[in-house]
Amino acid sequence: MKTDLFNFELPEQLIAQKPSEKREEARLLVLDRKTNNLDNRFFYDIPNLLPKDSVLVLNDTKVIPARLVGVKENTNASIEILLLKELKSNEWEALCKPAKKVKIGSIINVLNNDNKIVISFECIGERDEGIRIFKTKYEGIFLERLEEVGRLPLPPYIRKQLVGDDRYQTVYANHNGSAAAPTAGFHFTEEVLAKIKNKGIEIIYVTLHVGLGTFRPVKETDISKHEMHKERYVITEEASEKLNKAKKAGKKIIAVGTTSVRTLESNFVNDKFYPGQFETNIFIYPGYQFRVVDHIITNFHLPKSTLVMLISAFAGRDAIINSYKYAISEKYRFFSFGDSMFIK
Repeated sequence: MKTDLFNFELPEQLIAQKPSEKREEARLLVLDRKTNNLDNRFFYDIPNLLPKDSVLVLNDTKVIPARLVGVKENTNASIEILLLKELKSNEWEALCKPAKKVKIGSIINVLNNDNKIVISFECIGERDEGIRIFKTKYEGIFLERLEEVGRLPLPPYIRKQLVGDDRYQTVYANHNGSAAAPTAGFHFTEEVLAKIKNKGIEIIYVTLHVGLGTFRPVKETDISKHEMHKERYVITEEASEKLNKAKKAGKKIIAVGTTSVRTLESNFVNDKFYPGQFETNIFIYPGYQFRVVDHIITNFHLPKSTLVMLISAFAGRDAIINSYKYAISEKYRFFSFGDSMFIK
């Protein structure tokens, strides 16, 4: 299957540069998979649109200030580092730019405003596509040092830094570890979640730390040749019990975001969910048979991305491309800070 099948023309002015003034006031396009009918709503309508006999699954990962700019020892070259995931204590996988200047043995120092070294990164491994393995050196608690010198890693198509970082987190973000946000959850507020609970819909939290697997572009012309990077996810004992109970009772499972979809579909083996810490590199594209997810709440994704391929597997490529064309004609806002879509 060709990657170009998932391409579409998007006017640049529809790429949202900032979030809606209020989270729940984002627009919501509802796609009925059975009829391909489209309905224009607002996200605050979502509690009324979810079926009563269902559970809602949210990814409660929290974005860390993973983007750093450091100085290479001996040459003073400026190096940008994007932390992807912690491999073990004080050892990180990261994207570097320019990567060609970072070899094994290179030391990158990240300084504070007083020109004091806060974190040192020593390259101990090289991987393809600009990925390096670093050993870190710092004093105190790593996350505190990271918050001192790092920035939230906004996507490159967002040209301005946010006034406040809270809008690049979900209101239920809980577990540090992501290099990008699970953006489908941006539109939920405490009030919207309360209305969903009051309807009798159970909310279940899983954790997938978003990394390169989610946001890496597809460069292959044949999508079957694209390899997903592994991302870590956690399902607690409580979450697995609730999911197994819901599945056994025949309740509809509503996944918020492609990360929740991939977590659920990866974990469901032999008709059962399992607690624990895992890794997944599942790549969902048309032809995939869904075993768990019945409905998806998601954002509008980049052309030719694994994300648009996933929802095309769920609703059908033609239905998604046509929905996107309609959304463009109706001037919906796209990507991380854009509007929302409910595929039922």
